[in-house]
Amino acid sequence: MKIKKAVITAAGPKQQHLPLQTLVSPTGETKTVAAFLLDEIFASGIESVAIVIAPGTETDFSSAVADHLDKVTFIEQATPLGYGHAVLCASDFTGSDPFLLMMGDHLYLSFAKESCVRQLLDFASQASGPVSAVQPTHESKLPFYGTVAASPVGGVQGLYEVSHMIEKPTPTIAEQELIVPGLRSGNYLCFFGMHVLTAPVMEHLDQSFTGEGDLPLTPSLAAAARGEKYLACEIEGLRFNIEEPYGLLRAQLGMALSGEGRDEVMGAMIELIAVTRR
Repeated sequence: MKIKKAVITAAGPKQQHLPLQTLVSPTGETKTVAAFLLDEIFASGIESVAIVIAPGTETDFSSAVADHLDKVTFIEQATPLGYGHAVLCASDFTGSDPFLLMMGDHLYLSFAKESCVRQLLDFASQASGPVSAVQPTHESKLPFYGTVAASPVGGVQGLYEVSHMIEKPTPTIAEQELIVPGLRSGNYLCFFGMHVLTAPVMEHLDQSFTGEGDLPLTPSLAAAARGEKYLACEIEGLRFNIEEPYGLLRAQLGMALSGEGRDEVMGAMIELIAVTRR
């Protein structure tokens, strides 16, 4: 698949302010979370991006996207009806094309030569159906992520074929239904916050939307897995869910420790630990 479009969801009541927050990059630049995401997306070859926003926030987001404004379309989610509905709001933008989906409250730090987005797109370029980025995750984090049951694809390191998925399972349910061969005990393949999705996923969302209550995304992904080959690829990197407590702080520390000022940051952290210890 050739992926030229991307969608970022940033309309949820708890998430809509997060892409507007600023951090210092590993090279010392101060940028918004939205600008970090767009920099990575456009550097990976994507040509246009739709950001799904809450009503009344377009002016703020226009300022936050920095010099990418001419390649960004803003789409309002008039009523907060769930993550799946936010994705569905972009259906006219995506049309019949495959697209990259990212969340406005996640940031990424790659351990590889390629960015996390580029890693996903490289896998997806060889696929014909949906591809979700995943990462082995300890069971203590299951309340934050969708989790998949999958089998390794022979001959390709870090690639899995998905058979089932559950949104934010309990450890008991995960142990019963979501074991992946080869993972350490107590670890599961959880979503990384980015996907490449196809038109059938949008069709499932549209068919599921009743206009009442929240429309989640995961059931439509599960339906897609039953109808077409659905892959998951393991990403070499870190995801920072900045909605979590201290998530933005963790993201900033990750950026700082991967940059040229690592020693200075480490020294400051040690000093703070020493003077705040009780």
